[in-house]
Amino acid sequence: MSYEAIVIGVSLGGMNALKIMFSLLPKNFNTPIIIVQHLSPRSDNQWIKILNEKSNLHIKEADEKEKIEKGNVYIAPANYHLPIEKNKTFSLTINERVNFARPSIDVLFESAAEAYKNKLIGIVLTGSNKDGTNGIKRIQEFGGLTIIQNPETTESSYMPISALSAIRPDYILSLEEIIKVLIKIDKQIIR
Repeated sequence: MSYEAIVIGVSLGGMNALKIMFSLLPKNFNTPIIIVQHLSPRSDNQWIKILNEKSNLHIKEADEKEKIEKGNVYIAPANYHLPIEKNKTFSLTINERVNFARPSIDVLFESAAEAYKNKLIGIVLTGSNKDGTNGIKRIQEFGGLTIIQNPETTESSYMPISALSAIRPDYILSLEEIIKVLIKIDKQIIR
């Protein structure tokens, strides 16, 4: 199976998880990655600079109407939802909070499932609320690949446990195992 995008939802403990992930993903990793990390509404993008220092990949805040390109990592800006349009561009919105969050993982995951169907990989990592549960379920309904971080290996297990209560994912793995699976899948994609 060839996948066109990866969406990742992360909350409490996310900075540490993302630092590890982006220090281990290789420079030639091609599948675009789109991330919602729960942030304070007043958060600046300094944490993205910190991630870039540890990363082999280019990490940036997503921009309105930006086309999703291979080899890039996009992060939802603070206080904006990040839905993906059917033409695979971003749409930044300030609609109501979902699961007390803006950006919301569910908003990203559900719109990405509609846009990418079975060509999407959805990943729920460490976090302290149920955001991402409905979204990962939607990804599975569209035939996408679903991965949930093993709750025993997270900084905060609530979000993965919530997702596991809704679906039986394709994989339940530690962060390091998730990275190995992503690298293996990415190498199989015809460039």
